[in-house]
Amino acid sequence: MRPEIVLTIFGMALATYFTRFASPLLLARTGIPAWLGRLLKHVPTAMLTALVAPALLAPQGVVEISLANHYLIAGTVAALMAGRRLHPAVTMGSGMAIMLVLRWGSFGS
Repeated sequence: MRPEIVLTIFGMALATYFTRFASPLLLARTGIPAWLGRLLKHVPTAMLTALVAPALLAPQGVVEISLANHYLIAGTVAALMAGRRLHPAVTMGSGMAIMLVLRWGSFGS
């Protein structure tokens, strides 16, 4: 293995370790300010949206908002199920079932 790859892996492991364990130690005495806590509460939602939205809106690398975009349709159904506060298995299962029906239906055409 090339040395720069090993150094990159080691550096990223060190950065991950530092951010994972140093932050709680540094903030143990002072705590997180209330305004920062309110902002940090939204980070998981923002990260998930940043990961999922491109896959739904541009599955082929180009934004496609149409009925031909099966990812967008299945994602919308799953989002509606999640919005109704259904069990996560129902939410994921409904999105997967819609995708299966759409894909299976398009093979017959």
